[in-house]
Amino acid sequence: MSRPEILMPGRMSDSVERALDAQFTVHRLHLRDDPAAALQALAPHIRAVAAGGHAKVDAALIDALPHLEIVANFGVGYDNVDARYAAEKGVIVTNTPDVLTEEVADTALGLILMTVREFSAAERYLRAGKWPSASYPLTKATLRDRVAGIVGLGRIGKAIARRLEAFGVPVVYHNRRPQDDVSYRYYGDLVEMARHVDMLISVLPGGASTDKLINRAVLDALGPRGIVINIGRGTVVDEAELIAALTEKRIHAAGLDVFEKEPQVPAQLMALENAVLLPHVGSASEHTRDAMGQRVVDNLLAWKDGRPPISPVTETPFSGWHKR
Repeated sequence: MSRPEILMPGRMSDSVERALDAQFTVHRLHLRDDPAAALQALAPHIRAVAAGGHAKVDAALIDALPHLEIVANFGVGYDNVDARYAAEKGVIVTNTPDVLTEEVADTALGLILMTVREFSAAERYLRAGKWPSASYPLTKATLRDRVAGIVGLGRIGKAIARRLEAFGVPVVYHNRRPQDDVSYRYYGDLVEMARHVDMLISVLPGGASTDKLINRAVLDALGPRGIVINIGRGTVVDEAELIAALTEKRIHAAGLDVFEKEPQVPAQLMALENAVLLPHVGSASEHTRDAMGQRVVDNLLAWKDGRPPISPVTETPFSGWHKR
């Protein structure tokens, strides 16, 4: 029996590519000299796409593949995939939740501590040879007198909340709707929550519904003691307004693992001493990335065998494989 043919629009990790090569005939579109011509030639044979976090699977690509049944995306976030359009076309989209939850939550807590206690600045101070002359200044911020407001209380948000509780930090949250399985106070209005917390932690995915959700009104409500942490998607925070708020000291500090136009980071942001910046390393351990890659493979193997996918996204609930 011939192997199913799948399309890979962009490069994926070596472990994922090896696993896919062992089970499928993989067409690497990004390696073709003329991707458009290659796509046209391959289209009649492609029923599945394996996509990395930066490979766009938009309406045009979905329309170009008339027999497409599944898009297996690497990453819990899938704003690179037009999932709503896929749903209209009967295409299942999968992502890689759960396997990265604890790693990202660990990163969030590390970023919080670095930002609040200025650990990265203190390390630079030591490496610059300044300690023999004077101790590093006392930090103005601490976790001891703060309330954390989590924006997006999904799997990762709840894992962050558990860690903060262990540190004795009270937690409240903002979501589209209240969660039944938590006792944290719920705020339906983000600006109102910002007024009542000292630290805003965004775990939201990207997309039109969350674009620049954390804007000037939210930052001003957070106030001069406020700290913004973003471990979700960079587009959720209005980056220009954040830079202005940090520069004008309308908020105290920010800790960011994600940015609006990655991997480009504004020079104004990098110049700010009250910003801690990480290069999107939330899930970036070999252990977790291998687990995420295996989830991509497992979703595609389920499709190959006619079984339900392991992790379809909300927009494309599984009710059976519909051949196009």
